[in-house]
Amino acid sequence: MTRLQLEHVIRVAGMISDDDDIVVIGSQSILGSFPDAPAELLVSREADVYPRTYPERAELIDGSIGEGSPFEQEFGYYAHGVGPETAVLPEGWQQRLVVVFGPNTRMVRGWCLEAHDLAIANLVAGREKDLDYVEAMGRFEMVRGEVLEARLGVTELESVVRALVAGRIGRLWAPKL
Repeated sequence: MTRLQLEHVIRVAGMISDDDDIVVIGSQSILGSFPDAPAELLVSREADVYPRTYPERAELIDGSIGEGSPFEQEFGYYAHGVGPETAVLPEGWQQRLVVVFGPNTRMVRGWCLEAHDLAIANLVAGREKDLDYVEAMGRFEMVRGEVLEARLGVTELESVVRALVAGRIGRLWAPKL
């Protein structure tokens, strides 16, 4: 998904939900901070979104422009309507959201996760594709290990999960011999 495609999803999701604020919490939120992100980070055809004011309307988005919809068939990408609880995020993440806003969104504001917050969500999810994504973010110098460690410190997690995520950060940012 490209930045222009994400702007299209934001615009349509805003119209469907009658909400001028759409939160983007999946991997495509990288396009808020990095509009020209490397292609390796843009392989997903879906944007995980929910209406900021009316999160319960995410189902409308999913049903209208979600996977398998005429929207996806026409454009080749789609929105996945999710809830605010979908991602585990560090304290303060809402104050760090990056806005995507302009003529292409028809003035609907798309609120994208800041890169380090996105990386924490992926590290907590821990699927192979999530870890590969964070590794690429590090390789392209979009996130830094010390910031991830600080964000992990303010993320509400069980101690076992916290230790697992800390280990993942350590492995990804360990000095390469």
